[in-house]
Amino acid sequence: MKAEIKHKNKTYNIDLSKALDISLVLRGDEKNPVAWYLNAPKIQPVVDGDFIGKVTSGSSTNFNNIQFNPHGHGTHTECVGHITREFHSVNETLKNFFFTAKVISIEPEKIGEDMVITEHQIRSWLKVDEVEAVVLRTLPNYIEKRSKKYSHTNWPYLEEAAARYLRECGIKHLLIDLPSVDKEKDAGKLLAHKAFWDHPKNTRFDATITELIYVASKIEDGIYILNLQIASFENDASPSKPILYKTE
Repeated sequence: MKAEIKHKNKTYNIDLSKALDISLVLRGDEKNPVAWYLNAPKIQPVVDGDFIGKVTSGSSTNFNNIQFNPHGHGTHTECVGHITREFHSVNETLKNFFFTAKVISIEPEKIGEDMVITEHQIRSWLKVDEVEAVVLRTLPNYIEKRSKKYSHTNWPYLEEAAARYLRECGIKHLLIDLPSVDKEKDAGKLLAHKAFWDHPKNTRFDATITELIYVASKIEDGIYILNLQIASFENDASPSKPILYKTE
């Protein structure tokens, strides 16, 4: 099935039957990726007296509870409510779901003991008003990202100036294959989050950050149409399923 997406007087043609899923699967076991010092999520049948919500245990249906944290257990999309005293819901923030997007691959630079994605690197990939979303794949792109335990690893992060440049380029939706755009232990500064959302001076309430994606190596760098779908959670963040469509 073909579709046309128009943006800034340009028409993009996509094939809806060729979806490229860049979300991580949430599993109820130790193979699930984990960040922020959490244990694995749990997916377990409801138990109520003699009732066990599992067909193999005699129930007519499988009836599971799921316990997880959207920020630490998989692909999630967050709004500025993630860092504000006031409550802001990503469900109220994200009202459109199709965007022009550019996939870019960057190997972070070593700065001191950190690995950092710099403004200079972003500038070499992106022009002002080129697209609405950026999908940032870090290199090397190993398949173990799909089950990595990130806690206490000092993962690569986005330089404050790089996040500011993305905002200046008109990027409304930033997607990255790390648990956070910021340094794991930064004493609560959250410099990249604040720079991208331009908080608190000129807060961009309609902008989102999606973290813990996985962009398979077979997906080439370039221009795509992004379908960014979230669950309808009244929360600062929601599990999400970003899908890319190659433009024709």
